[in-house]
Amino acid sequence: MVRFIALLILVIPGFLAGLGIKLMRDMLFGISHPLFPFLWLQFIVGLLLFIGGLGFIAGFILRRDRKNNKVQDRFKKS
Repeated sequence: MVRFIALLILVIPGFLAGLGIKLMRDMLFGISHPLFPFLWLQFIVGLLLFIGGLGFIAGFILRRDRKNNKVQDRFKKS
């Protein structure tokens, strides 16, 4: 059950990061979504979603590996 919850915690930010990539790609091809009045705003929101989702997943993995002592010395807390 714990692994299933951990999977759900990682799927949501992964979905948001994928949505961010899609918004940025659509902006490059000139496809506007009704939520965003400007293409540049769509790109910025997509970039923030991508960075936020990727950062959450990276932080989750780093915290898990620190807990299991599987990181290099420079990543260990002092």
